[in-house]
Amino acid sequence: MKSTASTAELLEKVRALVRPERLEHILRVAALAKEIAEKNGLDGERAYLAGLLHDAARDLPEEELKRLAPPENEVERAHPLSLHGRAARRLAEAWGVGDEEVLEAIEGHVFGVEPGNALGMALYIADISEPGRGVNGEIRELALSGELLEAYRRAVENKVNYLAAKGIPVHPKTLAVYRSLKDAP
Repeated sequence: MKSTASTAELLEKVRALVRPERLEHILRVAALAKEIAEKNGLDGERAYLAGLLHDAARDLPEEELKRLAPPENEVERAHPLSLHGRAARRLAEAWGVGDEEVLEAIEGHVFGVEPGNALGMALYIADISEPGRGVNGEIRELALSGELLEAYRRAVENKVNYLAAKGIPVHPKTLAVYRSLKDAP
């Protein structure tokens, strides 16, 4: 099911909720997600939509994040900002987005998606490697060369290793994705 709102209308809804710097990041992620998707035989417009909405809730106060996406485990209770993906999904649903794969990509951009959700993999990679971040260029290039699964595997592995090195607990969903990628062909 497509969105009942136009991309322009959704952009304005997002713009109203985020700081200007966040909007710049969102637009870079959306453009890169579209490019990665297209280079991997996926629907670029759906990837762009997921990118446009992925951080819609990122600048909301903690209490609003908790209202939209009540914490489900200790990691989420200790780190309410980690709820922003699920909260953004709730906003997208309220705004008329009904495409389940797009919604899963939005929610999963924080913790990861199962390897079967190629759109979600494209968004995850775009978010961690968009040029404005200045990191993970090799993962971005791998994804743009048509190696989506391998790029995603490296992206999730990097995240797990980074969190472990910083002593930050890894979310159970991220660990599950990490393990499933270890077993993926």
